[in-house]
Order: sequence, then structure tokens, then C-alpha cells
Amino acid sequence: MRATQAVNGARRWSLSAVVGATGIVYGDIGTSPLYAMEESLNAAGAFDTEAVLGVLSLIFWSLAISVTLKYVSVIMRADNDGEGGILALFALAKRGLIAGSAWSRAVIVLALAGTAFFFCDALITPAISVLSAVEGLELLDPGFERAVIPVTLGVIAALFAYQRRGTARVASLFGPVMVVWFVALAATGAIAIGRNPHVLVAVDPLHGIALLSHRPDVALAIIGAVFLAVTGGEALYADMGHFGKQPVRIAWFALVWPALIINYYGQGALLLEAGKPISHPLYLLVPPSLLPWGVILATAATVIASQATISGAFSMARQAVQLDLLPRIRVLQTSALEQGQIYVPIVNWMVFVAVVAFVTGFGSSSALSGAYGAAVVGTMLVTTVLGAFVAATQWNWMKGAVASLFGLMLLMDTVFVAGNLTKVPTGGWIPLTLGALLFMVFQTWRNGRLELRAALAKMAVPRSELPKLIAGATRVPGTGVFLASDPDLVPSALIRNIEHNKVVHERVIILNVEITHSPRQDPARRVGIEEILPGVYAVTARFGFMETPDVGQALKACRTRGLRVFTEDSSFFVGRHVVRARPMPGLKGLQRRVFARMQQYSTQAAEFFRMPFRGVVVLNTAVEI
Repeated sequence: MRATQAVNGARRWSLSAVVGATGIVYGDIGTSPLYAMEESLNAAGAFDTEAVLGVLSLIFWSLAISVTLKYVSVIMRADNDGEGGILALFALAKRGLIAGSAWSRAVIVLALAGTAFFFCDALITPAISVLSAVEGLELLDPGFERAVIPVTLGVIAALFAYQRRGTARVASLFGPVMVVWFVALAATGAIAIGRNPHVLVAVDPLHGIALLSHRPDVALAIIGAVFLAVTGGEALYADMGHFGKQPVRIAWFALVWPALIINYYGQGALLLEAGKPISHPLYLLVPPSLLPWGVILATAATVIASQATISGAFSMARQAVQLDLLPRIRVLQTSALEQGQIYVPIVNWMVFVAVVAFVTGFGSSSALSGAYGAAVVGTMLVTTVLGAFVAATQWNWMKGAVASLFGLMLLMDTVFVAGNLTKVPTGGWIPLTLGALLFMVFQTWRNGRLELRAALAKMAVPRSELPKLIAGATRVPGTGVFLASDPDLVPSALIRNIEHNKVVHERVIILNVEITHSPRQDPARRVGIEEILPGVYAVTARFGFMETPDVGQALKACRTRGLRVFTEDSSFFVGRHVVRARPMPGLKGLQRRVFARMQQYSTQAAEFFRMPFRGVVVLNTAVEI
């Protein structure tokens, strides 16, 4: 065991892990120089030296506090068995909380809000990233301006169409391409700084403070635009489970952070040298002879950034289903080796439609910047609050340390929230509206599930009554596997089978699938088996919230524990709850009706739990809520 841990530890420290982390984790924040500097100066209004130095100062300290201090140094400590992300943090924060308590309800609300904001980020990131890269065509030839939107849509369509094949084939290219991208950012920026090193004085935070104090009428707008430089910082935490903390941190300090700062300051040096505003300053850092290759490299980098966001949306959707925040949806495994390589068709095509709408509706990366960030800052704010809760309750930090450190990060997040509110009239209302709708969907589903469980509990038969139920039934050959949602109750499918068919199989397995608060479950502890009656077994199959429940895996684990059961010679019985909403006026009645419809169209348990298609019998139970 220790040898295995040592090997895994060495792998986490390997150069390949650092390169891989550079590609997967930093694609989003790594493409921010395409638009962040230009939009920040546009927000500042009049162009002058104070504006350039002030924006550079704000970008430097935003990256230092919101990314380096908050995510890299602090939040990444809050790992749930090595996994990160808003839902992993939610599962971590729930430990030790009493179900139904005020704190538990507050944590749930925060998790719902953070998840909704994350999905909104996934809708905008591909649009603004790819569009900003393709706009470089205009610098090659002004006549290419009309081709920007069609080319962008073509790239996006190809990207989303490829998702069903899985990302394993291109994932190996992500790291090297992004390493080249960051080296190019640093090299082109360093050349410009060498021509005008005076720009380095912008490291002084007083330049940023002076810009905001001298232009109070646009101060919040400047802050909202500067926030574009840190969007993608949340991916540090969300994706750290792929590679481990150390490779993610090494990549940030050794390459990503220096390359970003050098490039931003290089753009500033170029602007000071020109003495006037310049469109797409990042591209003008590139020698004209290399500009076509620069556009190609930028497009590749934005595709990688988009791919990471889409993959994150797939993973987040699966986690939301496992944590009972969304209805069951179809999840396809695209790799036999990597658990995280999944494809969620409904998420893929809903995000695709939204991305196309953003590209065609806004038409340029500059216009999209007015909508971008309003949702991301919500995720960051929720992460800070949940992180403070975990630090206080599970890390046993002193209250003063929690208040001072997380207070600083919360202050920064609050300032960014205020800055992004200025974007509401120019498009920021769109992701905020979508986030509110998603929050209502999550809340409707969760509340509906609680009401459904309460209604089923009134109809339920305790497991202690099982001997009476099967006493008068005829035993027939074979094995019957009954899926149970509560291990202490008799499955509704078993009750319906006895009522209608008057038979019970010689061997009965009551299978309860339990989703743990850990990302993954140790295969050696996959199942627990209890023989409650002669020939009647209660089996609990445990899966982590980042795993896809699989009945076949559960039965295979049973065989290793001595219970020889095979899918080929078993019949599987699933209870389907047909929900009817009682007439009720107002929002509560609407939510119940929406939940009933969501329950109707959610993926069936047989497909979701990967049961053999031909061996499944579905028995309906009508439930009124």
C-alpha cells in the first residue's frame, strides 16, 4: 500500500502532470489577455499614461489576491479526497451539519447558487474565447471582418460535435499547446517591456488606487472590466482533482502567472509607446510575419479553454445529479480507462445552442465582455463563503484568522460584484437571469424530491414487515433484484410485484445505491451485504458523487464478497413514481407542477443505473404531492 502511495505521489509531482495541468486547468484564464487589457482601458474612458499604469496595477493585484492568495494558497486546501469544485466544497461543508438545520439550509442555498453561476460561465466562455481569437483575422486583412462570425460558429460547431467521441484523443495535446501559448505570451510581452521598462512601475498598487480615485464615475466599470483578467481562476480549484494540488501550483508559479503578468505589462508598454488606444494589442505584440501563426495558436488555445469548460459542465452536471440537485440525465462514459471522461448529451447541446446565441446575438468579444464575468463572480463569492465555513468548522482555524484572511478575500469578491453590476444594462442581466432560472430549477427539484420522499414515507412499508408480505406468495425460480431508494423500507416495486403477480423469487436482492460525500468510493468497500431472511439479501452499493452508479459493478462486487449473482440470469424490478401535483395557487403550486413534469421526463432508473435493458421490469406507483 505504501509503495502504491509513493508511486502515486511521484506521478503527481511529475513534469507530465505539470504540463497536463497547464493545458486543462489554465485554458480559460490563459486566454484572458486576448481581451482583458483592451476592455479595461475602454472602461477607463480617456486614454493616458495614468489609465495604462492604473489598469496594469489593478490586474497585477487582482491576480495576486483573487488567484494566488485565494485559490492557489487557501481554497485548494479544501479538497474532498483530492477533488475540488463548488459541489465538492458543498459536500465537504455538509459534513457534521445536522440535516434540516439553519446552517444546513444556508449551505444548500449557497451550493445551488454557485452551481447555477458555474453553468452560466460555461455558456459564455466558449463564445468570448473563440470569438476573441478569430477576430485576429481582421488584422491579417480587414476584408476578413465578415468572416469572423461564420468562422467562429464553424469552430464552435466542430468543437461541440466532437464531444460525443470523448476528449481523450486531444487531451494529450492540451498541455504542450498551452505551454507554447504561455511561452509565446511571455516572449512577446518581454520584448515590448524591454523597449519601455518604465511600465514596470505599475506594480505599485498606488497607481491602481489613483486611477480609481481620479475617475470615480467609471471606477466600478473599470473594476468590472479588470475582473476579466481573473475569470478562469475558479478552474484552479475545480480541476485540481485531475492532477493533484502540487502540479497545479507549480504550473501557476513557474509559468502561468509570470507569463500572464509579462504579457499584460508588454501590452501596456506597447500602448505607452504608441501613445493612443490600439485594437487587439496582444496581436500587435507579435511580429507581422508570425501573425498568422499567432492567430492559429490563439484559436487553438481558446478551443482548449472552451473544451475544459465544457468538460467541467459535464462533470458538474453529473455531480449535481448525484447530490440530488438535478433530475437523472443520461451520462455516457467515453473512456474505459478514465472515470472523468464522460459525455452528457443534453448538457452538450443546450450549451451549444446558448453559445451560438451569444456569438450571433452579441457579434464581438467586446460586446460579450459586457455579459461576461457577472456569473463567474457569483461562483467566486460562494466559494469564499463556503471556504470560510470549512476553515472554521473543519480546519479548526482560530476565528480571528478566518475573519482576517477570508474577510480580505470576501472584500475583494464584493468589490468585483459591485464592478460587475455595472455590466447589467449592457448584457450582464442575461447570465444573471439564466443563473436565477437555473437556481429555481435546482431548488424546485430538491424541494420536490423532499416532498416526494415524505409522501412515499406515508405509503411505505417498513422492512420489518417483509416476512408478512412474502409469507403467502409463491416462490418461483431465479433471482429478483429490486432497486430501493431507502434501505429501511420495502421497495415499492417489490410490493407491486407481490400485489399483482402473487410471486416472490427464490432469491431476492434488495439493492440500495448510496451516493457518498466522497468523490470516489474504494472498490474494496463498494458493497455491504446482509441476509435479512432466508434467500433475501439487503445490498448497499456505494458510489462517489463523481462516479456513475453501475448495477453491473455492484453485482460484480457482490460476487467478490461471496454472493454469486449474475446479471444474465437475474430479473430487475424498478419502481417508477408517477407524480401528480395537488391543485395549489401561487409559486408553491407552480413549483410542484414543474417538479411533476421534471420527474416525468427524467432519465429512467434502469438507464441511469446501467441495468441490463432486456431484464428490467418497471412497476408504476402513483404519488400525489
